[in-house]
Amino acid sequence: MARTVRDANLESRAARLRLKAAAKPYYRAIDVGLHIGYRRGKTAGKWVMRAYLGNEIYRVETIGSADDTLDADGVEFLNFSQAQTLARTKFVESKRIAAGLPAQGGPYTVALCIEDYLRWLEQHRKTAKDARWRALALILPTLGKIDCEKLSTKQLRDWRDAAAEAPARIRTKIGDKQLFRTAPDQDPAEARRRRRASANRVLTILKAALNHAWRDQKISSDQAWRALKPFAQADAARVRYLTVEEAKRLLNATSGSFHDLVHAALLTGCRFGELAALQAGDFNQDSGTLQIRTSKSGKGRHVVLTEEGLGFFSRLAAGQPTRSILLPTEAGTRWAKSQQSRPMTDACKAARIDPPAGFHTLRHTYASLSIMNGAPLMVIARNLGHVDTRMVEKHYGHMSSTYIADAIRAAVPRFGVEMDRKVVALETTR
Repeated sequence: MARTVRDANLESRAARLRLKAAAKPYYRAIDVGLHIGYRRGKTAGKWVMRAYLGNEIYRVETIGSADDTLDADGVEFLNFSQAQTLARTKFVESKRIAAGLPAQGGPYTVALCIEDYLRWLEQHRKTAKDARWRALALILPTLGKIDCEKLSTKQLRDWRDAAAEAPARIRTKIGDKQLFRTAPDQDPAEARRRRRASANRVLTILKAALNHAWRDQKISSDQAWRALKPFAQADAARVRYLTVEEAKRLLNATSGSFHDLVHAALLTGCRFGELAALQAGDFNQDSGTLQIRTSKSGKGRHVVLTEEGLGFFSRLAAGQPTRSILLPTEAGTRWAKSQQSRPMTDACKAARIDPPAGFHTLRHTYASLSIMNGAPLMVIARNLGHVDTRMVEKHYGHMSSTYIADAIRAAVPRFGVEMDRKVVALETTR
């Protein structure tokens, strides 16, 4: 319950009657964005609420008569404390209306919060389907019925910790029995890291939903989840990438339309879905770029091409209508989701790449080899579609131990100090 604010000029009848009559109320802040005011008339005064609803919008309303001449009844005549309580109630109602909710109703639960966020995600991002599955499976069963206003950091921490201890799930249809993955023989520390990384991904969805509701003023405070941090060092798995020799063998093991698809991925670092969506008009010969209209983040970008990439895409786009598919299948259709999986496995087997690499490994290969050749992290981040270098640093900052050793030996300064070959360490003479 909110604490009653004290004010010597407003809380007692005698003090209020000593105030001068004025059209402008005497205001007192009682909460963030909320003031209670007293307008002194010739006889009894009135209580006035002034609420800030955001976007420079205020609501000013007379909410009742002060108990200047008659005792407070909590309905028509209000004392200072009762006026504060009523003002806070009306303030919450105003914020609910501004957020598109009924003025009064049940609590704004985590389930409602998640649904609001998923609707926004479906309109602005490409990750809505995955987020919905994770929310239904991992968030709502435990937290769905809880009022967002009553969430505590401890509740959220307990939920996060339990998610990190739960076995990995296999995606099943709604209503079917939930299946779990059989844990492979692996290092216990690595298994723990994987489960914590999974819990972090779900926590990201939950915090994004709560922040979305908080920014829309559907939740009054973000304190409960702002204090909750993801597990540290959980996303530190080494990214797999192909060497130049392996990439060449992979290209030699492919043919036709799939060969072009693999080659395009190695030359651009684009995701499979981004490549499948390309049209001939997305290639710009003059600027040497490839336009990605929509990406995982929902934002477009221009991928700068190398000379090899420029020649490759020039051949693909030559004589093609602007709206034609730039990288079609053998049947001339657009590549469908997961249609690249089997050809990729077969090509890796033929190229003696074991274990077989997924198509996304080609994106990692582009980034890793580029950075090892001296490309700045920000440049690679922009070409990959990241707004800053954080993701690139996390995935590719380590690079290979051989590259780091060679780079250190090539770049660290030499001081030209000659060692005295006559000096022998004492330990070696014993």
